[in-house]
Amino acid sequence: DHYRMELDALTADSGSDRGFSLDERACEMLRSEAVLYYHRYLAEFVLEDYPAVARDTERNLALMDFCAKYAEDASDRYVLEQYRPYVVMMNTRSEAQILVRDQRPKAALAVIESGVAKIKEFFQNFEHPDMADESTELVMLNALASEIESGIPKDPLQELRDALDKAISDERYEEAADLRDRIARATDDR
Repeated sequence: DHYRMELDALTADSGSDRGFSLDERACEMLRSEAVLYYHRYLAEFVLEDYPAVARDTERNLALMDFCAKYAEDASDRYVLEQYRPYVVMMNTRSEAQILVRDQRPKAALAVIESGVAKIKEFFQNFEHPDMADESTELVMLNALASEIESGIPKDPLQELRDALDKAISDERYEEAADLRDRIARATDDR
């Protein structure tokens, strides 16, 4: 907040952020602060305080963006980037859990899909798209998506269609004819 206030004061006076930068000491202090937020959101996650986790991970992502944009030294611009996939994953998990609690599993799956895309984009931007395949963060998000999907009741009509496809592939034609008729009756009722 201190450095943002300095930036806001500069842009209010000059109309531009030109001339604003973070020296090595400022970046070090911001990294130390990010670690404190990290410890806090880990505790919040264990306590299942997902809104607090979302707030604190969003804050650390904003800090990473701030340092990446304004740090004087290249090493200070990129030192936090190695943690971005993890922070995105924690943010995504917390946002998804909030939606699951609100009984909105499909919205939770959309949030997870977005988080997965952000992590893949990160690896792409750093020219390591192959690392996405080995990403623990993506494994965890995909596992959460599978868990959420398993809790969504299946559409009975889709279950009949799946059974029909299976009966046809297994050459059980009498069963397939029965399933076809059941599907026809069910769609006529709609």
